[in-house]
Amino acid sequence: MKVALLGSGNIGTDLMYKLLQSDTLQLVAMIGIDETSEGLRRAAEAGVQTYHNGIDALVANPDMAQLIFDATSAQTHREHAPILQSLQKRVIDLTPAALGPFVCPAVSSKEVYNEPSVNMMTCGGQATIPIIAAIGAVTPVSYAEIVATIASRSAGPGTRANIDEFTVTTKKGIEEVGGAAVGKAIILLNPAEPPIFMRNTVYCELDREVDAKVVVAAIHDVVERVQRYVPGYRLRQEPLFDENRVTILLEVEGAGHYFPPYAGNLDIMTAAATMVGEQMARVQGGKHYESSHHAY
Repeated sequence: MKVALLGSGNIGTDLMYKLLQSDTLQLVAMIGIDETSEGLRRAAEAGVQTYHNGIDALVANPDMAQLIFDATSAQTHREHAPILQSLQKRVIDLTPAALGPFVCPAVSSKEVYNEPSVNMMTCGGQATIPIIAAIGAVTPVSYAEIVATIASRSAGPGTRANIDEFTVTTKKGIEEVGGAAVGKAIILLNPAEPPIFMRNTVYCELDREVDAKVVVAAIHDVVERVQRYVPGYRLRQEPLFDENRVTILLEVEGAGHYFPPYAGNLDIMTAAATMVGEQMARVQGGKHYESSHHAY
């Protein structure tokens, strides 16, 4: 499937490197708005066609790609969405605009890959919602709270501009995809030097006390599923139980394709988006849905 990438910033540039490694997706263009951006320069060096006139490039060349990855910002995607819909493009939105159904490759049902437009929620959502969904599969979760702590250096202008959307969209994802009755999301930017890996705390209140071994087994199973596309995703220690409450501590180390390894928050988004694109391509091509994935 031919794909194009909107956005030549940090996330778009890292996503470019992952798309270039795919044997299912063919990246034909990176579209930005700054002719001098490092992303467009790197894309040109990699042999990818570049444009610096924004979405107008796609309007002028509507047949360039079937699937569009939008790695701009929530506000910009809201402007792009009706244009992309009018062009009848399939869309994977990496911003927290939350206009389409949420998707998380480790736990979403295969039906979501038939949707014309999907939303990747947030980095914190991609890291923590699989854990909440796994727990919810064995016992109801009445409340789930996540705290995503990322290196300040990994938060570019787009990430900082989307802080408000992060909390709202992640909360919705916790409830709609994670299955918690009530969700809450917090993000912290840590200025420590050297920069820390992304760390996530997941706190769940369960409707009743359950066998801890069953919950732990479900958590380990979903961690292995996420590791198929984000090898640096891991538990920092075994889950902690206190009556009907469980706390899980996670860490995400990036693959280092474009970002340094400490930027696991950005890496998990681009790795998950690539996997979603590959699954959408397989579904459209009539191939059997695959839940496993090679490690980038």
